[in-house]
Amino acid sequence: MEAGKMRTREEVLAFALSFPDTYQDAPFHDDNWQLVRVKGSRKAFVWTYERNGYMNLNVKVAPEWRDYWRDAFESVLPGWHQNREHWNTIILDGSIPDDAVREMIAESYRLVTDSPSKRIYEAVKKIPRGKVATYGQVAELAGDKKMARAVGNALHRNPDPEHIPCYRVVNAKGELAGAFAFGGANVQEQLLAADGIMVVDGRVDLEKYGMKLPENQNEE
Repeated sequence: MEAGKMRTREEVLAFALSFPDTYQDAPFHDDNWQLVRVKGSRKAFVWTYERNGYMNLNVKVAPEWRDYWRDAFESVLPGWHQNREHWNTIILDGSIPDDAVREMIAESYRLVTDSPSKRIYEAVKKIPRGKVATYGQVAELAGDKKMARAVGNALHRNPDPEHIPCYRVVNAKGELAGAFAFGGANVQEQLLAADGIMVVDGRVDLEKYGMKLPENQNEE
């Protein structure tokens, strides 16, 4: 076998299992079907099976990349036995570069593990020390400016306040949360003060301390 080419089930499974919180599963009582799932959600992002003499794998694909991969390689086809709008089948016949196969698997993992809450938490991590962002700005950073209300709900369930600085999020007027979820009414003000941010009458001056989004962040 050509060095560096991903051609076997073992190679596919080893790469897929290198992603965090994944495990192998054979749910159909048929050893030909081996899946890799994400722990917790149990969502599969790689399906492997042998068909017509070749190892095949089904991967989830973003709509904007679906046809790109199909056009780029004859051995990338609409998902077999799955929703063809959202899944592609990769035939490991040696015609697809190894890095392309890996990229498609990685994209599938990203799509399956993505969630609004996860994107919100990653957006909040981008608020620098000494700055605040509004719920609307966090929603925009997370990719959907319409989910400002979801931002508040997600931050109220913040799983890691030490690394997700939700105290840096204020409302559109710069006002602090009425009852900060992690410690009480005055804790948010104290944490902001430690960042060098002045709070006056329960409000932050957004002109002075508000985070400025990148120019292209505001484009439709």
